[in-house]
Amino acid sequence: MEIFSKSDIGLVRTQNQDDCRFGVISPSCAWAVVCDGMGGANGGNIASASAVEYISREIEKMYSDELSKAELSTLMTEIVSQANKAIFDTAQNDVELTGMGTTCEFVLVKDTTVHVVHVGDSRTYAIRGGKIKQLTEDHSVVQEMVRRGEITAEQAQNHPNKNFITRALGIKPTVHLDYIETNFIYGDILLVCTDGFSNCVTTGDMVKICHENRGETLTDTLVEKAKEGGGTDNITVAVIY
Repeated sequence: MEIFSKSDIGLVRTQNQDDCRFGVISPSCAWAVVCDGMGGANGGNIASASAVEYISREIEKMYSDELSKAELSTLMTEIVSQANKAIFDTAQNDVELTGMGTTCEFVLVKDTTVHVVHVGDSRTYAIRGGKIKQLTEDHSVVQEMVRRGEITAEQAQNHPNKNFITRALGIKPTVHLDYIETNFIYGDILLVCTDGFSNCVTTGDMVKICHENRGETLTDTLVEKAKEGGGTDNITVAVIY
């Protein structure tokens, strides 16, 4: 298994409030965490960095190849829940950080299984052959509108409230997390990203670029494509294959 990531400030923002980290624990296990912070001058930076630091430290410390699928899902969910509490507590103790939060994609591949803990509107995609599937569902105002049938998925792409998210780490003392599990076979590619990437790159281009590139060239090309698409936000991608 190989894993690569890249984060870029984009073309509009003055600060990069995204953060990411990854690791390969064993030949059969790799993980990545991608976060998109929000809130105040420094709040977004601190929230995303805190989440990435906490999750990275805990998975490296707590992971064991002996864990069952059920035990691993429980561990990953508990780690992200505790990261949420840590961010929330930090904000309570500093008035300048009030309201800070972050999205979170925590993805771990073990053998033939993908485990994802998800909150917010960052995304995890799975690419197999020429097809791409979004594994996560955005926790956002417009996604709720799509679910209720008020607007179409196409209309959601350009809706003025597109960036309003309904769940994030650090906003409340507890958070409801999504856990997704799916299979992983040779040739599959996982693409983990913030909305600064997914808002600026079509799924067709995601598939094309992932099939034509590997390694750092792949992450570099994905980021450049998002810049070509406007680069309106911070851009972060991680790929596992």
